[in-house]
Amino acid sequence: MSGHLLTSQGGLFEGPATQRIDIPGADIVLHQQAWSSKSGDQLCRRLIQETDWRQDKISMFGQTHDVPRLNAWYGDPDCSYAWSGIQMKPSTWTPSLQRIRERVSKLAATQFNSVLVNFYRDGNDKVDWHADDEKALGVDPVIASVSLGASRKFRMRRKDRSQAPIDIILGSGDVLVMRGSTQRLWEHEVPRSKRISQPRVNLTFRVIESSS
Repeated sequence: MSGHLLTSQGGLFEGPATQRIDIPGADIVLHQQAWSSKSGDQLCRRLIQETDWRQDKISMFGQTHDVPRLNAWYGDPDCSYAWSGIQMKPSTWTPSLQRIRERVSKLAATQFNSVLVNFYRDGNDKVDWHADDEKALGVDPVIASVSLGASRKFRMRRKDRSQAPIDIILGSGDVLVMRGSTQRLWEHEVPRSKRISQPRVNLTFRVIESSS
């Protein structure tokens, strides 16, 4: 069954346009063009240069592979994070990340204390199906995802497979805010796309309630 497609209409708005994604068991708001496409592309290039990227490895089915993207973890002191057995200690906020955090915290009405920064070098880089539901994030966490650079498909599906997947095209400068039961009932991925040759930087702001 094919997924329903929702598209970000980048470039049509003078400022951010808010769209609520109406799907059962999720609370999702898309702030289109929180940054203009031009500003988003500039931020993407700046973060690629400024960020202290790391190439992690993950073990699956008895084999070890490179994670198919680069990433970095920034946050307040003591905001350590762990996912799939990978331990991450927070780097100190850079001025660029601090400015982005201030804007996103206002949009989401949440004071974020950490961010996972992912660098998709081209369409070959991806993230597989998962939910941001680690214990350190608490119950029903607020996750704000900032997209900069190349537009990519953000696919969501119910964990119980009770409805067709939802595809959201996220453009440069868009901010997707997920809260409520979204992480409990839904999971998401950024699939590989051979058509995309440009880089994308994605920032997912979080609130760490306790160290992992």
